[in-house]
Amino acid sequence: MLDRRTFLTVCSRLGLTTTLLPGVLWAMADEKGKITRAMIDSAAAVADVPIADEYKDMMLESLNGFKESFDAIYGLHIKNEVAPAVLFDPVLPGMKFETEKRPIKISAAPAVAAGAPKNLEDVAFFSVRQLAELVRTKKVSSVALTEMYLERLKRYDPTLHFVITLTEDRAKAQAKDADREIAAGKYRGPLHGLPWGAKDLLAVKGYRTTWGAGGFEDQKFDEDATVVQRLDAAGAVLVAKLTLGALAMGDKWFGGMTRNPWNPKQGSSGSSAGSASATAAGCVAFAIGSETLGSISSPSTRCGATGLRPTFGFVPRTGAMALSWTMDKLGPLCRAVEDTAIVLSAIHGPDGHDRTVHNVAFNWDATLDWRKLRVGYLKADFELQPMQPPEAPKEEKELTPEEKKKRDEDAANRARGRAQREYEHKFDEAALAKLRAMGVNLIPVELPKMPYRAMLSVLEAEAAAAFDELTRSGRDKLLTAQTAADWPNSFRTSRLIPAVEYIQANRARSLAMEQVAKVFDQVDVIVAPTNGTQLLVTNLTGHPALILPNGFRGDDALPARVRDNGEVDGGGPGTPLSLTFLGKLYGEAKMLALAKAYQDATDFHLRHPKL
Repeated sequence: MLDRRTFLTVCSRLGLTTTLLPGVLWAMADEKGKITRAMIDSAAAVADVPIADEYKDMMLESLNGFKESFDAIYGLHIKNEVAPAVLFDPVLPGMKFETEKRPIKISAAPAVAAGAPKNLEDVAFFSVRQLAELVRTKKVSSVALTEMYLERLKRYDPTLHFVITLTEDRAKAQAKDADREIAAGKYRGPLHGLPWGAKDLLAVKGYRTTWGAGGFEDQKFDEDATVVQRLDAAGAVLVAKLTLGALAMGDKWFGGMTRNPWNPKQGSSGSSAGSASATAAGCVAFAIGSETLGSISSPSTRCGATGLRPTFGFVPRTGAMALSWTMDKLGPLCRAVEDTAIVLSAIHGPDGHDRTVHNVAFNWDATLDWRKLRVGYLKADFELQPMQPPEAPKEEKELTPEEKKKRDEDAANRARGRAQREYEHKFDEAALAKLRAMGVNLIPVELPKMPYRAMLSVLEAEAAAAFDELTRSGRDKLLTAQTAADWPNSFRTSRLIPAVEYIQANRARSLAMEQVAKVFDQVDVIVAPTNGTQLLVTNLTGHPALILPNGFRGDDALPARVRDNGEVDGGGPGTPLSLTFLGKLYGEAKMLALAKAYQDATDFHLRHPKL
């Protein structure tokens, strides 16, 4: 039987890669996969591509000759963990980075009480820096802290649905070890004894790693992910494997939908859904998530967490589910900016397995003078853009009842969207005003205009390859979400992306990297609205981002929209908004220094949801 991949390969060899022809022709093939000359004629007519008779003969001959070699590749049953031989590198020629690692310089120790608080839950929302000082000075034991967070996870999971697996036995053993070491004077650093949660795409030996997906509920691996090993070495205590949308999309997993602690009627957004929700709900000291295209940024915004998406190639992904080998990044979700710096210090750097990781140092210095930084802002993105007029309508008498209904709904949605943008625009303006009041000279910059969305075929093709066997086996039907926008449909359609077009998209990506690098030649850090073109651009170019809470919608905000299926959109009174700081490649230290200064000048990260 002819397979799609062979067929597309042959089409590619014949130069038929930029038309509808491959997909059309494949759809016309009979159940045995046999292609006839008549089918080629029909498909060519639909695709509007003239094909000479001699090409048809070549196609038929070639299609019968390549099946065996592709069946041999299928027979390897390549695991998700195996990366392609071609590597993505965001570093351009001539770029230089610091490689000498120096001791971390964290902020001055916060004042701690003379003894442990009467109610340990009073520290549930403390930052990593605050918790570290309590543990270091033995005011609070790791065992007590671990038991407190485990109890909160159990208490709030029925409402927020952020836990896939509690790692209770492992956590209690680690906490006891931490207390023994600290008592013996063997303090490992500010993560020692602190409980954390892992997005359940990180392998942990002895526990299932489900990827949040139906059909993978009992999956296990024999080794810990590199990030897990490094946090173990730092003395951190893993208390839970947290939810993610199935195969890292959205907030719906095989057990339901993870919820926003500020409004449990809403999803927490995704795909680092549980990592953001549990952190914002004060149920872990910090969490690890991942981002390919918004999976740290979006749930951090929705849940009011402080999330760091590091430079591509800073944190090894060994032992993490692969979705896109050229776009996946691992990073921390915390309650404060310095927390993310402390965690990044522990998890970055080469591990000898992930070949994309550079030997670049991350030297966090809480005393860095952020006033000396050149700070840009995306001026056009901060401005309220004019509302786009709708398409010219038909005459009223020409509209069907269904068309009239859709017209009215579209108009209402446009008006609602405009009103919401106008309301939220004042938070962006306030952020710029605050930065200027801090003494920051904001330099207007603009990201280059390029067809970034067209480059997403890179992500789509790589994701389809990562889960190729899932698609070919038909097991994709086990995934919870099955709409046109979900992975099963995306994986199927992405199999028809020609190899040439995937390469062309990567070449366009190279041009984008060069152009964006010129913007960062002018500044050290860029301030940006979280929702905007920058999210796609910087995920393609590999630049780091820090997302922090930037205010809360008041009682005068529009209520969150309730969809026909009963799901509640984001937004609504009492929910958080965010601001994003962008850095140069491997420029996290400066980016975080400015973001910390801004966060210290506000109090948004100190507010907590009333659970």
